[in-house]
Amino acid sequence: MRSRKDLKNFNRLVVKVGSSSIAYQNGKPNLTRMEALARELADLHNRGMEVILVTSGAIGLGLNRLGYTRRPKSIPEKQAAAAVGQGMLMHIYEKIFAEYGVTVGQVLLTGEDFSDRHRFLNARNTLYSLMGLGVIPIINENDTVAVDEIRLGDNDNLAALVGGLVDTEALVLLSDVDGLYSGDPRTVKDAGLIPEVSEVSEEMEKLAGGSGSSLGTGGMTTKLQAARMAMHSGFVMVLANASERDVVRRIMAGEEVGTIFWPQGKLEHKKRWIAYSSAVQGRITVDEGAARALLQNGKSLLPSGITGVEGGFEVGNTVSVLDPRGREIARGIVNYAARDIEKIKGCQSQEIKKILGRQDYDEVIHRNNLVSNV
Repeated sequence: MRSRKDLKNFNRLVVKVGSSSIAYQNGKPNLTRMEALARELADLHNRGMEVILVTSGAIGLGLNRLGYTRRPKSIPEKQAAAAVGQGMLMHIYEKIFAEYGVTVGQVLLTGEDFSDRHRFLNARNTLYSLMGLGVIPIINENDTVAVDEIRLGDNDNLAALVGGLVDTEALVLLSDVDGLYSGDPRTVKDAGLIPEVSEVSEEMEKLAGGSGSSLGTGGMTTKLQAARMAMHSGFVMVLANASERDVVRRIMAGEEVGTIFWPQGKLEHKKRWIAYSSAVQGRITVDEGAARALLQNGKSLLPSGITGVEGGFEVGNTVSVLDPRGREIARGIVNYAARDIEKIKGCQSQEIKKILGRQDYDEVIHRNNLVSNV
């Protein structure tokens, strides 16, 4: 599919809105913007589309209510702000959507809800049930309880994870920028909007900066990460400006708004979970030959190609696979623990039993449990 007009036929949509798009710089809610967004989503919902909203803004609203003038650095203070702000945020959304006869439901998620396979499937079933009942799920990260180890950190990636979770057809990221530019339009005079992207290149990633506002946690870097996830998960992503009039409706009508990222195939559910949801527990470094075999030929990872092991991971954990330059080229579920891989690295598969006293598998990571180019 390479035509924006096809978006008119989509039936499932995830929309993410950033803090700077629904709140003023002082942290107070931008009710005009929130009402306009709710009206658009309610109208798409009334048309028969299944809609999920991923929203930022809880911490910003909470900070304002608690009297903070700047974003605190400590997690407990942010969690306190989230506890206050999340209730305020949902109250506003619930009141506005109710005016259009739409029921909404709050869903708060952490990294563990994606990395733990059982919780992943439970979250998926919950969202399907809500949509089946005609409810618009409103999702945010559970900042009240999340700590560094389980934080997703930004709602751009959360939205892409949710998109994969429910097999969405499109993800719309609403921000304070018009789309992806060839350079930073604030500093590069002739920077132009890139209307469509088929591959997220290293050059694009280098151009990406940090967070664009004092309230937000993401920037263009996280939006490109979300785009890469969407493109490998088989759904369209559009990055557009939340201040554009009827922006979501126009995007789903096929208009040339923002930057569209086209999918590059679709990973099966298990591999999608390995690549983007499971928690990485360690790292394995491979030689050039093994790197080529994984990237170009879709081969399994054998012990002979391994040159280094980091982390105390166990059998069944997900690890990151690095090439000799330290660049991540794949992720996969290991058949052997780190301590055993350390012993058999560089050896032939037929030597495993002699070294370990057993041979559960020939491969350290089987190709069915490995995803390259993550």
